[in-house]
Amino acid sequence: MNTDLTNPKDRADGSVLSRRSFLVASSAVGGGLLLAATIPVWARATPGLGAADTGHQLTIYARIAPSGTVTILAPNPELGQGIKTALPMVFAEELGVAWKDVVIEMADYLGGPMGRQGAGGSMSTPTNWMPLRRAGAAGRQMLIEAAAATWKVKASDCSAEDSVVTHGPTRRTLSYGALAERAARLPVPDLTKVTLKDESQFKIIGTSVLDPDKARIVVGAQPFGIDVKVPGMLYAVFQKGPVFDARVKSANIDEIKALPGVSHVLVLEGSPRVLEGPTRGPADDGLHHGVAIVADSWWRAQRARQKLVIDWDEGPHASDSTAGFNARAAELAKQKPESDLRVDGNPDDAIEHAAKVVTAAYSYAFISHATLEPMNCTASFKDGKVEIWAPTQNPAPGRDGVVKALGIPPENVLIHMIRAGGGFGRRLMNDYMIEAAVISKQIGAPVKVLWSREDDIQHDFYRPGGFHNLTAAVDEHGKLIAWRNHYVGFARTKYFNNTAVPALDCFPAGFVPNYALRTSRISFNMPVGPLRAPGDNVHAFVFQSFLDEVAHAAGLDTIEFNLTLLKNPLPGEGAGKVGGNAFAPGFMASRMIAVIERVRDMSGWKDRSRLPKGTGMGFGWYWSHLGYVAQVHQVSVDANGVITPERCWVAADVGKHIINPTNAVNQMQGGVLDAVSAALGQQITLDKGRVVQSNFQDYRLLRNRKIPQIDVVFVPSDFPPTGIGEPPYPSAIPAFCNAIFAASGQRVRKLPLSEEKLTI
Repeated sequence: MNTDLTNPKDRADGSVLSRRSFLVASSAVGGGLLLAATIPVWARATPGLGAADTGHQLTIYARIAPSGTVTILAPNPELGQGIKTALPMVFAEELGVAWKDVVIEMADYLGGPMGRQGAGGSMSTPTNWMPLRRAGAAGRQMLIEAAAATWKVKASDCSAEDSVVTHGPTRRTLSYGALAERAARLPVPDLTKVTLKDESQFKIIGTSVLDPDKARIVVGAQPFGIDVKVPGMLYAVFQKGPVFDARVKSANIDEIKALPGVSHVLVLEGSPRVLEGPTRGPADDGLHHGVAIVADSWWRAQRARQKLVIDWDEGPHASDSTAGFNARAAELAKQKPESDLRVDGNPDDAIEHAAKVVTAAYSYAFISHATLEPMNCTASFKDGKVEIWAPTQNPAPGRDGVVKALGIPPENVLIHMIRAGGGFGRRLMNDYMIEAAVISKQIGAPVKVLWSREDDIQHDFYRPGGFHNLTAAVDEHGKLIAWRNHYVGFARTKYFNNTAVPALDCFPAGFVPNYALRTSRISFNMPVGPLRAPGDNVHAFVFQSFLDEVAHAAGLDTIEFNLTLLKNPLPGEGAGKVGGNAFAPGFMASRMIAVIERVRDMSGWKDRSRLPKGTGMGFGWYWSHLGYVAQVHQVSVDANGVITPERCWVAADVGKHIINPTNAVNQMQGGVLDAVSAALGQQITLDKGRVVQSNFQDYRLLRNRKIPQIDVVFVPSDFPPTGIGEPPYPSAIPAFCNAIFAASGQRVRKLPLSEEKLTI
């Protein structure tokens, strides 16, 4: 098959699907039509979601009742990103159902029949876009054929819209509810051959639809994982070691057992950790060592934990510290790098003979996800089977971990996916699920494991810290001719965690003739994992901030400097051939140029010299998770280093269609605020192997009073839609930090900003 993956038409017509697709129809319980669509798709490897699987199958279930109600099962976890509403909107659009007739239900994890059912990497929308459209179109075709058979007319003379099939010549109509039973008995169409709607006729896609959960959220009526209750349920807390991988030597178990309400005290032996290797392995989310306390209320279990005394074997990392890591990074920066990951041209020679050379060292701390809903899970083990209620992003590895920990077959694990109060990558790991399942089996009763805020912050899978030692060179015309980066990062083996090390194609790679990315490793033992826009979330800060430095050193406007670079890629770069997948091409410089020019114009960038003293504008852009985003931030900085965010402009190309516009704007704004919040004061530091931070008093989040106006504009392009959860995050930090420089003259090279004596 000859397919040009940079051609939007090849992507839009589904020709990248290599195997046949099927639709199964049957009568639903209680009457009506039940549709089950099985569509093979290609799933991009996403951190924490496992490797790409060309045999991945996505199944969509929909029930059309005789009453006309259409119930659509949402297969992907809802974390606040709006996917529970957006995906049914796509299916309903092609089905031709009136949105008022739609009811959305969250699917259980079915262990294969509905695919991986994960939410991560902003891939839910691109992976589901064409499969959902085809499945909906097939259902519409069956309903039209049922009506035509009823009237004994040609199906081509019939049309379907707003839950009604209409016969054009006579204007007769039949509702979907009236046709559902007959449609259930018809042959089903081949999903690869159905006729899709003309996109200009969309009535649901592109309209703002309220997430039905939100009305319940604002009055506290929406259940989250933390709210789950089952009959006979007990409550558990789990005390893990202060040093990662610490093991229990002894504890005052008998004393704790005697406390009011306490029913069980268990010493749990953890599983071996999964470390980085030459290929991505499974998520490192097995059971940890520790002591579980089970009681008749969480309050009593937590109070008992305060009296728990454990003698720990803290292992070889009990002396690890942030101060030690920083000192080691400084040593390695002066030494020859250990490895060359990418070298183009001769950067060392180009730098030596350049007209101007710029050097800088950038660094950033480990940070925690700090989801507002702490980790929790309810599990009930009985007769060799376990039923689980979990606010998870990624149920498949969770089930695998439970199977391994309990020694039961996969079919004996049932996972109910509960709405989560934030994920941001943390709930790709399912350690809390495994804890609940193991404790339930040991005590022989249902149990809810609920972490405290301290547990959450001190036992996370952290975004890795890192150090970049950069040198750039420009010629006498201000053209960037060389870029060299000695990256010093953290590694538990000889392999970096894939969310830590910069990708080989990180800009300006491919746009500067002499380029080098070289690395050295710092040994450490902290659990790490993906956080919103993994890797990109810090590399954008470094590269876009340093490009701003280079532009200033060359005496050039930073936006024009970036545009010049983007318009002059090396052969084979910047044309959609690197970094893409079956749903969208790789980086296309022309798409990024369009959003940069849009944000430049909408922000009034050219008039920034008129801003008052102490106020400045900063610019940043980044391509992340198939989305193109450019931002301009305006801030003021007073004499005491207090920053006031004043305004932010965001331009984004995330494809031709914005499925749910209001939700999309909310996601863009949320990504910006999440990034700025992380940049301001969030860091995880170690002392004597222990995480120093414990709660929001020393791990601060952005407060509402400091939120600026954020203007968002979408720049459409002729490509299918991509995810929105991650693309806005990376470019926000450099735009914000570059604005601080413009306002104060203080260059930000270290995160969080509190380390640079700046506050908000």
